Amino acid sequence: MSAPTAARPVDAEQTGRRVEEVLDRLAGSDPAAATAAEELVRSLMDFYGSGLARVLHLVSAEQGDALAALLGDELVASLLVLHDLHPEDRDTRIARALDSVREHALDIVDFDERSGVLTLRAREAGGCGCGSGAGAGEAARAALACFAPEVTAVEVRTAPAGPALLQIGTGPASTGTR
Repeated sequence: MSAPTAARPVDAEQTGRRVEEVLDRLAGSDPAAATAAEELVRSLMDFYGSGLARVLHLVSAEQGDALAALLGDELVASLLVLHDLHPEDRDTRIARALDSVREHALDIVDFDERSGVLTLRAREAGGCGCGSGAGAGEAARAALACFAPEVTAVEVRTAPAGPALLQIGTGPASTGTR
């Protein structure tokens, strides 16, 4: 048996778009070829989905760190979600995704199940309410694409500034006379 080789990195979102583009090109050229290609994709999805279900079952039987490692991996998590095998609920997966972009200090405000819009509040790690930079929304979208694809849009709001600080002095300057 040969030594295992490292898998080359794959972007799940980009791969999904590429598959859709190829199926669209086939549909435009030959309807029979498009039907055959869609059947092929479904068959492969069923095959790989069954294999993933088995891997998940075997790993979860061990109840070790291996399951946590699998669920924390973006590629594996996206495959488990794609095949409806991910053992965590949507809210847990959203929290896991946001935890992977912790440097942006994002809090969940609301999730609209009907539209798929996730509203987040950005805050500085120190809590000043200044926001966490322009990249917070894009970082959240990228992480959510793998862990929680049911989130179709992300809105990032800036946390409201805290109340103005009241400066308390020692009182009026004394004139030195009593």
